[in-house]
Amino acid sequence: MADYLDRIGAGKILLDPNPLSFDWIPQELVGRDEQLGDLASMFLGIDAAQSSGCAIVTGPVGSGKTVLVRRFSEDLMRHLDGRRRIQPVHINCRNHPTTSQVLQRIAHQLDHGHPERGFSPGEIIQSIRRNLISSERHMLLVLDEVSVLLLREGDDLLYQLLRIDEGRNESGTLSLILVSQEPIVHLFEAAVKSRFGQSNRVRLDSYDEKGLHAIVTQRSAASCRPGSIPDEALSRISGYAAGTGDARHAIELLQSSIRRAEKEGRNEITIEDIQPSTRLSASIEPDMVDGLTDQQKMALLALCRRLRRADTVTSGDAEKLYHVVCEEFDKERRGHTSFWGYIKRLEEIGFVSTQTGNALQGRGRTTLIRAMNILPATIEKRLEQELNRDVKAN
Repeated sequence: MADYLDRIGAGKILLDPNPLSFDWIPQELVGRDEQLGDLASMFLGIDAAQSSGCAIVTGPVGSGKTVLVRRFSEDLMRHLDGRRRIQPVHINCRNHPTTSQVLQRIAHQLDHGHPERGFSPGEIIQSIRRNLISSERHMLLVLDEVSVLLLREGDDLLYQLLRIDEGRNESGTLSLILVSQEPIVHLFEAAVKSRFGQSNRVRLDSYDEKGLHAIVTQRSAASCRPGSIPDEALSRISGYAAGTGDARHAIELLQSSIRRAEKEGRNEITIEDIQPSTRLSASIEPDMVDGLTDQQKMALLALCRRLRRADTVTSGDAEKLYHVVCEEFDKERRGHTSFWGYIKRLEEIGFVSTQTGNALQGRGRTTLIRAMNILPATIEKRLEQELNRDVKAN
């Protein structure tokens, strides 16, 4: 009856699934030696007591921002072992998007017995400080996807963290690394901006096909039976993923190919096992964006501005954002029926998909819009350039 379960753990190809996880941190990062060196240069004095550092790491989806800062954090902790006790703390602000949630998460990672409620942000910050000083630890705090927090609540939390030692006898309580898909300095007030300076920034570009080939080669070697993944298959995977430059895309293609081969009881994947989905493999050519009407461009720009930091946007919110874009570029805004026509056209081309879902507020159903085959931040920039060019021409 349960013969269908026999393939689980059979190990015909996959020996260790961990290296195929997005959370896996390899000992050596492919193609990121220069960026690791740049990041280290921003923390040159961190071995000395009473010292701190800060940095901003940006780059598109799948460029390895998170794995870069995690590798750096672990390496720094080992490098300074015996000289300074480094305590890495990694918070994803998409999962914890408010000041109170971030602070509670930090406090809980430092002390699992920390109360969940009853303290103001200032009190929690001082509790964190006392904990670090009493345990003689220096916290290396990474705020990943920090733009979600900044756009929602501003930079007050950063201001407080950067000034955590102000007016105290001790200093060097924490260092701070901010991670974001897009540049975020323009979201800072002057007091925060001055703390990061002009040079404490690391920018990661998307991977090219050679880099993606090296990544899937590394991952397959760490996870699969020797000889089970032909180089021809690895080349095909990296070729498919090169359209986006997204390492996660390449890893997912590798994983799904292994799954298909093992499902059929084979001990080696073939080219036929590599079947990229439309959502992952297709990409929008620039001339397709240029060919949109002004109204369609403004509708798409409104969507991109939300979808570069959220998985979905409701049709109601999208229409409001469209009105804002029309006002920004001094264009006449069209009615609801016309706007919905623009969305359906964008869906036909393959820019977005729509589906009915539960409303986030109140009861009932609403239409949710999701990005497809595009990197919203990249398309956003191109649309802004096109619309600004049109405004100047007129």
